[in-house]
Amino acid sequence: MNTAGNAGSRAGRVAEDGRNTAGGSAVYTHGHHESVLRSHRWRTAENSAAYLLGELRPGLSVLDVGCGPGTITADLAQRVAPGGRVTAVDASAEVVEQARRHAAERGLTGIAFATADVHALDFPDDSFDVVHAHQVLQHVGDPVRALREMRRVCRPGGIVAARDADYAAMTWYPAAPGLDAWLALYRRVARANGGEPDAGRRLHAWARGAGFTEVAASATSWCFATGEETAWWSSLWADRTTASAYAEAATRGGHATPAELASLSAAWRAWGAHPDAWFSVLNGEILARVH
Repeated sequence: MNTAGNAGSRAGRVAEDGRNTAGGSAVYTHGHHESVLRSHRWRTAENSAAYLLGELRPGLSVLDVGCGPGTITADLAQRVAPGGRVTAVDASAEVVEQARRHAAERGLTGIAFATADVHALDFPDDSFDVVHAHQVLQHVGDPVRALREMRRVCRPGGIVAARDADYAAMTWYPAAPGLDAWLALYRRVARANGGEPDAGRRLHAWARGAGFTEVAASATSWCFATGEETAWWSSLWADRTTASAYAEAATRGGHATPAELASLSAAWRAWGAHPDAWFSVLNGEILARVH
C-alpha cells in the first residue's frame, strides 16, 4: 500500500488531542455516497444514543449537530414530545433535505432544519437543553473548539452529548490481512483530511479541554455477528472503499491506487461471506453537564 500520506505530507497536522494544528477545517472523509447513507439510515436513538436517553423528557429543546439523514433526529423528537422541539443541522444541504423528508414521512412536525458549521453555530447563547452530536467530532478540524461552541449554545444545567467510534479499537474475526490494510489506510486518509479516527478514546479529554468540569464518560459497541449483519456491514465498506469520497481522497492524496482499493474492497466481501464473521465497533461517549 502506498504510504505517501504520512504526517509530513498533510495539509493540516493533527495533534495528540485531536486538534488540526494547521488551523484548517477538516474534510468529511466519508462524504454522502449511497454506501455511507446506507449505514447512517440504520442508526436509531436506541442503537446509537442509548447513553443519552435517560436525560430526555417531554418539553426539552434539542440541537442535533451533524444530523445526517435524520433517523436519530426523528427518534429524539419523539422522546421530547409533546412540547419539545428539535433543531437538526448538518454541513450538507443535500443531507439536511433528506432528514427533512424522513421527518415528514414519520409525521413529525416539531423539527427545524438548517445547515451549520459546528465550529460557529448560528444560535444565541443558552438556546438548548440538550446538544447532541453523533459521529461528528472525529471529522472536525478542532473538536475542542467544536465542544466549546456546543457548550455555548447549551443552557446552564443542560447536557452536551457526543458519541464517536474509535477505529483503532475496531476488532473482527476471522483474521483478514486485507482488513488490517484497510484500517491502516482509513486512519491515514482520515488524518490527512484533518480528522481524528480514534476519537472515541479522546472524547473525555476533549470535553475537559473545552472547559467542562462534570463529564460522564462511557463506551458501548455495535456488533455485527449474524450472516445478514456481516454481509450488510462488509458490503457497505466494500462499496465505500471504491466509490465514496473516502475512495477519492485515498487516490487523490496518493495513499492508494484504484487497484489497491479494489483489492481491499474484495477483501471486505470475502471476509463478510465467511460463516464465522464477527465485527465490533467500540464507541466512546460523553455526557457533559453545563454549569
